[in-house]
Amino acid sequence: MGAITGTFKGFGVTFSHMFRKVVTTDYPFKPPVSAPRYHGRHILNRHPDGLEKCIGCELCAWACPADAIYVEGGDNTDEQRFSPGERYASVYQINYARCIFCGLCIEACPTRSLTMSNEYELARDNRQDLIFTKEQLLAPLLPGMEQPPHPMRLGDSEKDYYVGALTNPGTSAGAEHAANSPGRYQVEEHPGVTFPGAEQQAQRAAANGSAAGKGAGA
Repeated sequence: MGAITGTFKGFGVTFSHMFRKVVTTDYPFKPPVSAPRYHGRHILNRHPDGLEKCIGCELCAWACPADAIYVEGGDNTDEQRFSPGERYASVYQINYARCIFCGLCIEACPTRSLTMSNEYELARDNRQDLIFTKEQLLAPLLPGMEQPPHPMRLGDSEKDYYVGALTNPGTSAGAEHAANSPGRYQVEEHPGVTFPGAEQQAQRAAANGSAAGKGAGA
């Protein structure tokens, strides 16, 4: 009796789908819109003056469980400055044949240099093309930015670049939604999408600051 009941239940699922409306996606002419926080292709963000946020610390490579990230750090000089810190990533590669899009590299990044965009079209005919270089991963230059190397514009020290980082996180609050420069893949835009959690973190920082001030006054 149980087998017969199970059979009817199985056919019931089949017949219920027969009368549902067929949904057809007109891909690639009208690709589906991904969720705002979808884990797609990585982006190496910039500061508002164009300097790179990546400081070549290699923490993302150490955090990667698939060993998909390769970083070589280089030293900044007064004549050749690519980031506000002492070092920058002279070589940065991500092997998308290995990447599992877990996002652990994003969590490990101390400067929020590395973020993930909404781009999911990463299929290639050659495995070598799945190794993305630093030039492919860098965010495009937005208005007001200058192509590195160049001197620091936002202050005299590295610390000046992180003052007000919660309220003005630079290109990490939308670089993945900006139109890419020629030769890059077009990224789906999501108007109104902001840096996840920035407002909440700013509120917590303000609350902590006021609490600290009261404690010091007491």
